[in-house]
Amino acid sequence: MADLLGSILSSMEKPPTVGDQESRRKAREQAARLKKMEEDEKRKKAEFRKKMEKEVSDFIQDSSQQKRKYKPMGKIERSILHDVAEVAGLTSFSFGEDDESRYVMLFKKEFAPSDEELEAYRKGEEWDPLLAEQRRKLKEKAALEEASSAQTEKSQACPNSNYRDKYSHLIGTSAAKDAAHTLEANRSYGCVPVANKRDTRSIEEAMNEIRAKKRQRREDDTAAQSSSS
Repeated sequence: MADLLGSILSSMEKPPTVGDQESRRKAREQAARLKKMEEDEKRKKAEFRKKMEKEVSDFIQDSSQQKRKYKPMGKIERSILHDVAEVAGLTSFSFGEDDESRYVMLFKKEFAPSDEELEAYRKGEEWDPLLAEQRRKLKEKAALEEASSAQTEKSQACPNSNYRDKYSHLIGTSAAKDAAHTLEANRSYGCVPVANKRDTRSIEEAMNEIRAKKRQRREDDTAAQSSSS
């Protein structure tokens, strides 16, 4: 019987010591602080949302504003602002290289930003519509000049030149006519003269031969004039 009573007493929970009581007190205090912090955080979020809803409403009603830029804010605040903007039917974007410098911009639907404007903000630049229009015109002009240059090079690759006009200042008009007949181009062969396919002489050799014929005609004319006189 004594052994049974001793066994029951030993199995009963011992009264807490002073150290256990202190630990439990600290745990209760910590839980209370955490609960208060959560309540404060929840209250601050609700207040911030209410503030953003008021500012977004004022922005929508102000016809003189097309966009609004906010100061850098934390991730939670940006998330709340994006949500408020979406509910209000606005377009919103975040810009900035790091979390501390990131900010939100709101745009009315009818004034949604272009890709060029968004690219400027992503680069940390201010958007200048006039400067952007000048850049656009310069790009269009450069594209037109490039296309024109390509067309010119294409035309020069297959020239429609007149042999007589090209060499008349070197060998005379009449001789150039003879050369033009000799080296007349045939369109069925593209840009290469037909005579070049039959005659292996170079242009210089052909010109030298024409000059020689011209000199011979002049000498013959001079001799004929001397005989007649």
